Amino acid sequence: MFAVYAAEQQYRHDTRTSENERRILASIRERSTLTPWSPTAAAAPRTAAVTVRTAPAWPRPIGLHAHERSVAAAA
Repeated sequence: MFAVYAAEQQYRHDTRTSENERRILASIRERSTLTPWSPTAAAAPRTAAVTVRTAPAWPRPIGLHAHERSVAAAA
């Protein structure tokens, strides 16, 4: 009985997975028909906004805790 249950569950999983993959492929096809691919757009360099940090953000070492005195002094 367990083998039958496991086979049913595997079938359902495979069916859901294949339906999801079909939906993804359909959405990819739909997007590609809306905006056709052009080789010049793919070759164009991307300009990304680079944020410059003025002060380095140093990570706090593991196990280091703020003391109550320093918290009270900061407030």
